Amino acid sequence: MKLTKHIFSLTLALAGGALLSHTASAEQSQAEREAQAQKTEVWEPVPKSVATPIGKAPSDAVILFSGDDLSAWEGLKGGEAPWTISGDVLTVKPGAGDIKTKQNFCDVQLHMEWRTPTQVEGMRGQQRNNSGIFFQQRYEVQVLDSYENPTYSNGQAGSVYKQTIPLVNAMRPAGEWQYYDIIYSAPRFDGEQLKTPGYITVMHNGVVVQNHTEIQGKTEWIGAPSYEAHGCAPLQLQDHGNLVSFRNIWLREL
Repeated sequence: MKLTKHIFSLTLALAGGALLSHTASAEQSQAEREAQAQKTEVWEPVPKSVATPIGKAPSDAVILFSGDDLSAWEGLKGGEAPWTISGDVLTVKPGAGDIKTKQNFCDVQLHMEWRTPTQVEGMRGQQRNNSGIFFQQRYEVQVLDSYENPTYSNGQAGSVYKQTIPLVNAMRPAGEWQYYDIIYSAPRFDGEQLKTPGYITVMHNGVVVQNHTEIQGKTEWIGAPSYEAHGCAPLQLQDHGNLVSFRNIWLREL
């Protein structure tokens, strides 16, 4: 009986020792895993905090038009921007010419809302309330009433004009507000030579219509696009002779 108790006690001791050894081994293994994980943890720099209030521009945005004035803009040849403001809406003044930002930009995230008039009788294709956004005054994303309005596909709303067809037509009917959210990466040059082309991602009414699209060069109405060396430059809005309206324009420099 005593021998049995001794064997039982020895068995318990061995089992306990094995359990402790297993626990210690598990703890050591976990510590090793955590040490390995820490090798790929980067704590600095800490990203700065940006406030993102609902329906408003982020706290680090450059406000280009919020309805108050056109102080961020000027005429294409300088002087006051000649377009019309009514309420919080900016509208092209046909014949007055394009407007451009006073500030130069390179890589940006752009948000803007735009609307075309409901008067479309007799207007077809590119004549149905046309405008455009030119990044660095060279590379155009088309603004056009493309709702049930056939035109050449690389010239409809959401296209990189005369270059890249949008993935889909996300246009709302005339008179409704549209919005663009655009990520633009400026081209890079080594002296006079192109080093890296520009790229653009366009969301039209929340739908991706250009997905990191390579820009082929300066927008041309006639002929093929090409690059020429340049630096940061203004954002430009086009007067195409139509009463296209804009509101809530802001961008973030990237």
